[in-house]
Amino acid sequence: MNILAVDTSGEACSAALLIGTELRQRLAREPRRHGELVLTMMDGLLAEAGIGLTRLDALAFGRGPGSFTGVRIATSVVQGAAYGAELPVVPVSTLAALAQGYFRSNGSSRVLAAFDARMGELYWGSYLLGDGDLMRAAGAEEVASPEAVALPAGGSWSGVGSGWATYGEVLRGRLGSRLLAVTPDTLCESRDVAVLAAAELAQGHWVTAEQARPLYLRERVTSSG
Repeated sequence: MNILAVDTSGEACSAALLIGTELRQRLAREPRRHGELVLTMMDGLLAEAGIGLTRLDALAFGRGPGSFTGVRIATSVVQGAAYGAELPVVPVSTLAALAQGYFRSNGSSRVLAAFDARMGELYWGSYLLGDGDLMRAAGAEEVASPEAVALPAGGSWSGVGSGWATYGEVLRGRLGSRLLAVTPDTLCESRDVAVLAAAELAQGHWVTAEQARPLYLRERVTSSG
C-alpha cells in the first residue's frame, strides 16, 4: 500500500510517504511556513522514491483538532492533489496520531492525548492499543475545560501533548496515581497519520477529495448545543 500523508495541525509541519512497509518522513518546526514547506516535502518524498501521485493508493491528512489555519492548509493541499490525481483521501484524527506516535516511541498502550485549545480548554481523547499495534479511541474526542474532560473508567495512563503543559496541574489532580507519565512536548507527526490511514484504507474507510473536511471540535459543540 502506498500512501502520502501530511500534517500541519500544530507547531510541526510534516509529510510522510508509506510504500509497502517502508516509511519516510520530513518534518520541520516552522509554524509560519506550513503552506510553503508541506508542498516541498511532498514533492521531495515522491522524487526521492521515484514515483508520482498516480502510483499512490491514497492521500491522508491530519484532519484536526488543532490550529484552525494549520488544519485548513493540510485539507486544502490534500484536496487539490487528490482531485487532480483522482485519489481517495483518508482523514485521520490528530489526537489519534499523537497517541500512535507516543506508542511508537514509548510503548505506552494507554494514552490520554491533549492539545491546548486556548480559551481555558483543551482538545482531548483517550486511546487504547488495539489489534495491529494501532491506537483506538476509548471514548469520544472532545473540547472542554480540564475540569470537565471525560476521564477513562480505570487503568493507568500516560499523558501526551501540549494540553498537558498548560493544564497538567488540574489533570494530574484528577487522575492521581493512575497517571504514569506526562510528555507534553510530543508532536503529531505525519508518519503516524500514514500508519493509521493505511489501516483505515484497508477497511474501505475513505472519502473523495470533495468530501475531505477538517474537524473543528469547538464548531461541533456549538452546532449541537
